[in-house]
Amino acid sequence: MTHNSSRFDGKTALITGGSSGMGLAAAHRLIAEGARVVVTGRDKMRLDAAVADLGRQAYGIDGDATDLDDLDSLSAAVADRFGHLDLLFANAGIGSFQLIDQVTGALFDQVIGSNLKGAFFTIQKTLPLLPDHASIVINASFGLHLGVPGSALYSASKAAVHNLTRTLAAELAPRRIRVNSVSPGYIDTPAFHREMPEDARRAVASLPPAGRVGTSEDVAAAVAFLGSADSAYVNGHDLRVDGGLTAVAAGAFE
Repeated sequence: MTHNSSRFDGKTALITGGSSGMGLAAAHRLIAEGARVVVTGRDKMRLDAAVADLGRQAYGIDGDATDLDDLDSLSAAVADRFGHLDLLFANAGIGSFQLIDQVTGALFDQVIGSNLKGAFFTIQKTLPLLPDHASIVINASFGLHLGVPGSALYSASKAAVHNLTRTLAAELAPRRIRVNSVSPGYIDTPAFHREMPEDARRAVASLPPAGRVGTSEDVAAAVAFLGSADSAYVNGHDLRVDGGLTAVAAGAFE
């Protein structure tokens, strides 16, 4: 895959949940295109390893995207070191899949907290750092487009995230700050292997017309597009990065 090595020259990006998977791949992609990238994560050892891998254009800040005090500290640290942000990728979140009668109150609060509260307050707390014409990208999910059994709570949290995308696109329009989301399909990440048995992974690989599960780099390319001037006329949009899964293979979930 070719990169535009100067598309993010002089730009600063923040990626929450950037120590592995899609967040880490997005950090690699943006750095390859010239950006300075701040990555966050709750596990400091894993975050430090990711920053070492990313190189001198990366800066790590450990913290929890659901903790408002941590977000205040994050915003203060970014302001002190860089002064502003040109791109925010609100990526931090968790997967959780169970039938509705298996969802407890504690689990509901955990998933909504990680996937919706985390994105909402990350944007709120970093918004003062975003100049006019900046870009926000939120990580949603193909599940918001389909009714997939066993994903009621998770998909509802991601549908809320995309509604947040559309609403903020309208709210921030006077400042020409664009807000878009990406909806990954099945993506080969550590979480994908952790949450799905091997036989299920093999089964879902045949569902997308692309004939494979996606890679974190597929998602990173979409984030780079939405975060750059190449998508200057794209706003309030959800970009499905799912190999055609939701457009062509939706019947597989019926």
